[in-house]
Amino acid sequence: MFPEILPEEVERLLQEHKNICVLDVREAGEVAAGKIPGAMHLPLGQVLTRAKELDPDKEYIVVCRSGNRSSLACEWLTEKGLKVKNMTGGMNGWTGAAE
Repeated sequence: MFPEILPEEVERLLQEHKNICVLDVREAGEVAAGKIPGAMHLPLGQVLTRAKELDPDKEYIVVCRSGNRSSLACEWLTEKGLKVKNMTGGMNGWTGAAE
């Protein structure tokens, strides 16, 4: 299993300039409508084939629209030995800045 994090907590970490890695697993069209500033875009369908691009020494906060796809991505990435947290509620729960 993997831990979860609330959107408000992610926003607070960003405001405090913490060095966090946000991984957005939505599709390109969804990301074009706005994403968390600095988030890396890696569509869910490419997560397994591109997991080697992720740094195993970092912890990733995984984001989608509602929290379902990011939960699946977290399962897959955990199996690959990566450290992840699922942002509950996804971008639907995000009230912070977007780019």
